[in-house]
Amino acid sequence: MARPSLLLLMAAASAIAAVANAASIATGDQDTSSKTRLGNSIERDLSARDQEAAKRQRALDLREQAAKAAEQRLAASVEAQQKDAAAGAPGTPGAPAAAEAQFDELARIYQAMKPAKAAAVFEQLDMEVQMKVAQRMRPASTAAILAAMSPKGAASLSMALARKSAAKPAAMPTAAAMAAPAGAARKPG
Repeated sequence: MARPSLLLLMAAASAIAAVANAASIATGDQDTSSKTRLGNSIERDLSARDQEAAKRQRALDLREQAAKAAEQRLAASVEAQQKDAAAGAPGTPGAPAAAEAQFDELARIYQAMKPAKAAAVFEQLDMEVQMKVAQRMRPASTAAILAAMSPKGAASLSMALARKSAAKPAAMPTAAAMAAPAGAARKPG
């Protein structure tokens, strides 16, 4: 019996391997689990980062909705108090203190907001409300909101605030003028 040659055996083995590879490619049975550890690590990191970004976005959306709801409640409350004051409730002693507290609360809310978002809402308010709220805010917060406002809105509010502050010192010099002659009268004696 004749033994097959080594060359013949190698040719047969390579033919069988070629047929097996062709069959696996034709059936689409490709091995997708041969990813490297680095590839798996990158995919995990990317998916974790995407989930974290989605979580942050949801938190920001919820915070923005809460701020809008609080702002609407405060605006409705201020409007209701203004209507009550205009309807003839000036004799009520607690009404002015409640309105002042409302403006203090609005000032705290606008100081907590980002200046650009606060300025967009601030410009929609009535000038009297803008002045009362701006007077109760810290100067740095007021400056940041004024910087984010439109030039026309910022100029209007600045002028209103300047008129309001100019009216206060005008009353003070008269009292100082009255005190000065009294002080001068005491010196000669």
